[in-house]
Amino acid sequence: MESMYYIGLDVHKKTISYCVKDRSGQIHREGAIPATRVGLDLWMKTLPQPWTAAMEATLFTAWIYDHLLPHAAALKVAHPLMLRAIAAAKKKNDRIDANKIADGLRCDFLPECYMASTEIRERRRTLRYRNLLVRQAVQLKNKISGLLMEAGVSYNKQKLHKVGYFRELLATNQEIGEGLRPLLRICRETLVRLQKTESALVRSLEHDPLLAERVARLMTIPAVGPITALTWVLEIGDVKRFSSIKKAISYCGLCGAENSSASMIKRTPLSKQRNKHLQSVLIEAAKLAPRRSSGLALVYDRERQKGNANRATLAVARKLVAYLVAVDRRQKEFLTVEREKRTAA
Repeated sequence: MESMYYIGLDVHKKTISYCVKDRSGQIHREGAIPATRVGLDLWMKTLPQPWTAAMEATLFTAWIYDHLLPHAAALKVAHPLMLRAIAAAKKKNDRIDANKIADGLRCDFLPECYMASTEIRERRRTLRYRNLLVRQAVQLKNKISGLLMEAGVSYNKQKLHKVGYFRELLATNQEIGEGLRPLLRICRETLVRLQKTESALVRSLEHDPLLAERVARLMTIPAVGPITALTWVLEIGDVKRFSSIKKAISYCGLCGAENSSASMIKRTPLSKQRNKHLQSVLIEAAKLAPRRSSGLALVYDRERQKGNANRATLAVARKLVAYLVAVDRRQKEFLTVEREKRTAA
């Protein structure tokens, strides 16, 4: 049986520090290589076989992971926050970091994090780019309103971003000066372009063969639309990686952290250790959910009676996560109690 070699990689924008160790912990080789595909190819030719590697999750990890995966016996990505706690030391540099990662891999003590497939990550990038376009569109709408208020122009706030009203406003309102008119027109044209691009991206993801069936199934849940379903599919990846609904709720950032000592139990506000994309989408969906589902309305009302509307919204969001996990695991459409009774009859 061949002896396995363990490699720790400390990834940066321009360089990658590495440390190669054998099973006994003896350093076989260490150094730094350029963070390029050509540099990785040349480096892999010098490695002893077989080898397994690990690296910390960073902005640059994905492409390196995809490039090394076909050549490695195994490849792991470490959770950056947990890795920091394990590798805390007085002295810290790239060489030491690579050494610690190699030790964690060799001793099977590496806090591994989930790495979605390349196909899912590529589509996730598209969805997150769509979210950027939405934020920019909101900024442009606010800018248009700000320009009008700055010039003291009277306008209908509810109709401002309607195509017909905006065109009429520019054509007939005498309060809009000649210097302001071109700026408003440029803002409007840019806004329309952003909205068309955003709609095209959403349509392409909805009809993607890899996602279409799963997204359509999730959209049978009350208050779950295409954006919520797409965000769930692309951010969660494989739902089976969550052994319980509580873990899925925690990943979505819909529960507070716990800080307990002896008999004292302290609950903190919502944890920052979460998937922020899922958290924001689920909370927005939970705000509309009570209008779409009588069951979710009951959940909201029950919590609202305790006096806190925000906690009631979080309770609805947690219920939505339970629905999403159930439908995704069973791979069957959502079925309400009323529909079940009709089907049984």
